Amino acid sequence: MNIAKTYGDMVRREIWKNSARAGKLIRTGLHLEGFRCRHLADRRLPAAYRFLNEKGITLVADALDHPERLVWTNIFAPVEIMQCFGLTCVSMENLSSYLSGFWLEDTLIDAAEAEGLSSTLCSYHRNFIGALDSGIAPDALLSVTTSMVCDGNINTFRHIERTRGTPCFVLDIPAEYSAEAEGYVVAQLRELIALLEEKTGRKLDPEELRETIRRENRSKEHFLSYQKKRMTHSFPNTLTLIVFQLLATHLNIGTEWVEQYCRMMDEEIDQYPLSDELRLFWLHIEPYMVPSLKEYLNFGREVTIAGGDFDLDYIEPMDADHPLEALARKMICNIYNGDFTRKTEAVKQYVRTLRPDGVVQFCTWGCRQSAGGVGLMRQAMRELDVPMLVLDGDGIDRRNCPDGQIRTRFEAFLEILRKRRQEMAEIPDHEERNRE
Repeated sequence: MNIAKTYGDMVRREIWKNSARAGKLIRTGLHLEGFRCRHLADRRLPAAYRFLNEKGITLVADALDHPERLVWTNIFAPVEIMQCFGLTCVSMENLSSYLSGFWLEDTLIDAAEAEGLSSTLCSYHRNFIGALDSGIAPDALLSVTTSMVCDGNINTFRHIERTRGTPCFVLDIPAEYSAEAEGYVVAQLRELIALLEEKTGRKLDPEELRETIRRENRSKEHFLSYQKKRMTHSFPNTLTLIVFQLLATHLNIGTEWVEQYCRMMDEEIDQYPLSDELRLFWLHIEPYMVPSLKEYLNFGREVTIAGGDFDLDYIEPMDADHPLEALARKMICNIYNGDFTRKTEAVKQYVRTLRPDGVVQFCTWGCRQSAGGVGLMRQAMRELDVPMLVLDGDGIDRRNCPDGQIRTRFEAFLEILRKRRQEMAEIPDHEERNRE
């Protein structure tokens, strides 16, 4: 029996009868999952991943319990500032993923479409809107989003402002960096700080923000050290936990617990053996619910996801003495911001450095930047002579993710990688050096 689906069916029956009770069942389910992660975690997972899973679920459950401390965001928002006000940031993608864990996405997506939302809007957004407008998710203190990357973010959060009354603050991020662009974003961050001071009744402590940036820098140092080791060492993971890692690398970056998590990864991976797994570098979101991909990639011994572009979208050290300027630069210079060639050049550099066996991009339904740029990314990988697989589907709606088709294409790709690995092993060392 699928316990999560059975529990989700209980929630589904309450959504339209008693949305408050449905919301309470969701929060209770998250707390129960947090308890399971603390006491009954899968011991096949490294301790760092077990820590991440428990901490992430508990944080979101507590945030939903206390909406007066909750801020809806996208994953690129300056969460470091909100942390200094004692607020918890939960992204639209984050909430949608947890609701999908209850197998509720079909009901909530259909509810959003019944309001008149287009079926071509990203499923994460429709799921989020369905949850808020049905009343099963609480109204937050505020929502904060950026103009970068996703053309649906601003409209989604403004929709919630209209329907639920949650104030929406939008950061307009220029496509290219310049001193003027940095100053423009810094001015907006000062406006955000003033709004947060008004909403919370407390003043920003500049030293607390500077220390948050210092922790972020230390966390990134550990993460990058881990990432390099990951290309030679085994480190068991699951598709779900790879997605959940965004809780650390984005939504809670700069916190003490994220620094602890990154340090744990950096130290713990040394205890794992060298391995000859086929290593994939993943672009965009991982479709964690696809059965065939879970079969191959969860605890995979032959093939594993060893890195991804989201976790490496901005890796430069930040100037803690000038935190607002550092946060502005972080958003403007993110590899997902601006012209798509910025992303292709960054991924090329990651691939040269990390040397994965292949690259996979998942084009989730409704994500225009992902689907629109895939041709450029294919060409970039072709220039590096790195095999690339493009999968189409839906990152969250199981109804639009054809498992059979994905299995066929993924298995064919693995066969290409195996053959390529074998051919490379037959090349004498001096020929390999010359080829590089």
